[in-house]
Amino acid sequence: MTSQLHSVVRGSGTPLLFIHGFTVDHRILLPFDQNFAADAAWQRIYVDLPGFGRSPAIARPSSADECLRALVEFVEERIGTRRFAVMGSSFGGLMARGLVAEFGDQVIGLGMLCPVVGPLATRTLPAKNVLQSDAALLAGLEPEDARDYAAMAVIQSEENWALFRDHVLPGIRCHDREAAAELAERFDLSPAADGHDTFTGPSLLITGRQDHAVGYLDQLAFISRYPQLTSLTIDGAGHNAHFDKPMLVHAAFRDWLARME
Repeated sequence: MTSQLHSVVRGSGTPLLFIHGFTVDHRILLPFDQNFAADAAWQRIYVDLPGFGRSPAIARPSSADECLRALVEFVEERIGTRRFAVMGSSFGGLMARGLVAEFGDQVIGLGMLCPVVGPLATRTLPAKNVLQSDAALLAGLEPEDARDYAAMAVIQSEENWALFRDHVLPGIRCHDREAAAELAERFDLSPAADGHDTFTGPSLLITGRQDHAVGYLDQLAFISRYPQLTSLTIDGAGHNAHFDKPMLVHAAFRDWLARME
């Protein structure tokens, strides 16, 4: 079966699959490409999940298990038997762990940026705390843009807004809302697909102390499960931690690349 998932591919070498989160698309993770030199030995694959970006929705009903099934088919077709690394953001972190469970030792490294852990009703979440507000900035935006930005941003600034505008809003505006609503009702992977076993490859976990979407405490359970895990919880960062604290996030990401190399 030919995969219908859209992707953007940059470079050549060992595949590194980037998986975005809920109601956005691959563009939210494109800022990580700045960490690769022109001759880097990594093939970066930025994929759009089913129903997001330019990927068509899967057959109804949409679910986390069906999204994972589509990703497995994509990896089998595009990566084959090559060893690869995977990095997932938010819901994409859940998908990344599912790929580890599916492909085992073929995965050489696991990266997670503010990953989903557990159902919403059981998450340990901090209260929303906007550390830096900018009323003038919000007032100058289109109302719908201001609403979407203010819902997530804990650091409001012209620079932060520019990243959100370029890398988040396009995905929010173009995703399949019916498919997203169905997925929201079936957001958890089945136990067999959630990758609860130990992963021994180089791992990276980045969370935001002010992340009111998925939190940061539940993710600490990964420390005992992944013996080569670097865990970084960043104060002054929300769910889009790579926008709020880019220097810290990209430094940790480059260290993860070096450990895999």
